[in-house]
Amino acid sequence: MDKIITAGKPIRCRAAIARKAGEPLVIEEVMVAPPETGEVRIKIICTSLCYSDITFLKLKDPPAFFPRILGHESVGVVESVGDGVTEVAEGDTVIPIFLPDCAQCGDCTSKKSNLCSTFPFKVSPWMHDGSSRFTDIKGETLYHFLFVSSFAEYTVVHMANVTKIDPVIPPNRACLLSCGVSTGVGAAWRSANVEAGSTVAIFGLGSIGLGVAEGARLCGATKIIGIDVNPEKFEVGKRFGVTDFVDSRSCGEKRLSEIITEMTGGGADYCFECVGKASLVEEAYASCRKGWGKTVVLGVDKPGAQLTLSSFEVLHRGKALLGSLFGGLKPKSDIPILIKRYINKELELDKFVTHEVSFEDINKAIDLLVEGKSLRCVVWMDK
Repeated sequence: MDKIITAGKPIRCRAAIARKAGEPLVIEEVMVAPPETGEVRIKIICTSLCYSDITFLKLKDPPAFFPRILGHESVGVVESVGDGVTEVAEGDTVIPIFLPDCAQCGDCTSKKSNLCSTFPFKVSPWMHDGSSRFTDIKGETLYHFLFVSSFAEYTVVHMANVTKIDPVIPPNRACLLSCGVSTGVGAAWRSANVEAGSTVAIFGLGSIGLGVAEGARLCGATKIIGIDVNPEKFEVGKRFGVTDFVDSRSCGEKRLSEIITEMTGGGADYCFECVGKASLVEEAYASCRKGWGKTVVLGVDKPGAQLTLSSFEVLHRGKALLGSLFGGLKPKSDIPILIKRYINKELELDKFVTHEVSFEDINKAIDLLVEGKSLRCVVWMDK
């Protein structure tokens, strides 16, 4: 049978659409336009769920937009390319990533930043040019999500948000590297530059916090303290390198920072806030060792949240506080390194996947994540 030529034409396929805030996704047929200049159209193989997808599904006001195709952790194969695209070709395996990497601007060519200046990261409902490539069968525009929108059999992504990878890595592991796991591992590896023999404190043992633990383990940290409200997380954390656990609900009259300082003999070398609470950022900062302690913020707090730090503490204690978007990783250069570390059996991605379902069961995957029964659930588009 002759191959059906789809390049340059709209593609009709299925997508899981968020129609209203908090309601189950609806699988419908949609139209996916051809890629414009600098873009690629990707056939999604599988996508994994990140809690950010749930957060935006529940939001009622902007930055929430409906109807929308959510999803941003995925892997796929290039179906066609737009004008000017030379980095990839039809048939290449790629990971779409929410953080742009144009590989040409001053930030992308610098070792000091992973924040692209040509295509600044923002929580936008559009492609970079301010338009959509999706419509439903009635012709209604569908909004994008984080420049990826992977809850669809096909999607269009700008090349700045696409990383070509070696297909030797299984797709149900490759998709994990497009957000949460990479963010956690990268925060320990790139943002903090955790040293062998150091002490680490992780506030929040969700999937990102466990990614930090995995990264700290790879970097050779000898004491990795997990802090969480759920004691059951300690048993899970042990598989990722967590050596000690603090139940933040059982501190009595002591502050968390007092307990961490006592456990580490003066404060942890590196602290990571992975929950998204200003109060925990302040507590993590207070838990860092004077002189060289470093606190890395990964959690996303509510809009408008403010930090309150003592000027005296900042000046006299000599500690650092920094934000870490996508773990400080440069997608096009660092993701291939992580893939090599997985192939070499150093980076243990397998333990992050707790469930795998078909596309038809995507709402089941959401329920598992909401109920806290899943770290990462992989959704297969064709199974």
